[in-house]
Amino acid sequence: MIRFYYHPTPNPAKIALFLEETGLPYEAVPVDTSKGEQHTAEFRAINPNGKVPAIVDTDGPGHAEVRVFDSTAILLYLAEKSGQLLGSPADRGELLSWLLYIATGLGPFSGQAVHFQRAAPEKLPYAINRYRREAKRHYAVLDKHLEGRRFIVGGDYTIADISAWGWIDRASFVLPGADDPLAVYPNIRRWFHSINDRPAVAKARAVGSGHAFKKEVDEETRRALFPSNYPPAAA
Repeated sequence: MIRFYYHPTPNPAKIALFLEETGLPYEAVPVDTSKGEQHTAEFRAINPNGKVPAIVDTDGPGHAEVRVFDSTAILLYLAEKSGQLLGSPADRGELLSWLLYIATGLGPFSGQAVHFQRAAPEKLPYAINRYRREAKRHYAVLDKHLEGRRFIVGGDYTIADISAWGWIDRASFVLPGADDPLAVYPNIRRWFHSINDRPAVAKARAVGSGHAFKKEVDEETRRALFPSNYPPAAA
């Protein structure tokens, strides 16, 4: 059984989609990051970095419990455990390259673009320009790669597609201002809609829907999501 620590944001959504695609048995455990539940001692024992997603595999190697954190690490772990969505062994180098491209580039620059446009207390033109342009550059690289391709790696749907889907799904937040931010990236647009039409996507979107996650953005939320912006509490 996989215990899946979840909040409805892009990186956990990737894991939800993988689990729904593969049918691995799992239990979704909500972590309300707006309330600071990711900073509890119990959760830090699973992910010392205090972020979602994270999983605990209750039947890991040697039947021992195994914790895994970071969405890319989780995708690789679960794909190897299940033997699914890894693509061809001949494409292993491409798979790793695109996974890390997403993990170190497309994802972080998208996240920072969202932060400085939507969450930062001050609208800083330099920061907004920097991260929007880098997000656009990463989109352009992926768009060029997808020309004439159904999937990101080889001829099969893989965890690289799942990883990219998690952030491309939030393109309207990353690149606000256009009715269709993917219109200028026609290959991504075609690819995204083909992924988005998969039955598992609707199931992944429903994960955690029965939990009342906090939605209001108040001082508690800001301190929970951006703790490094605040001085540490006095001893």
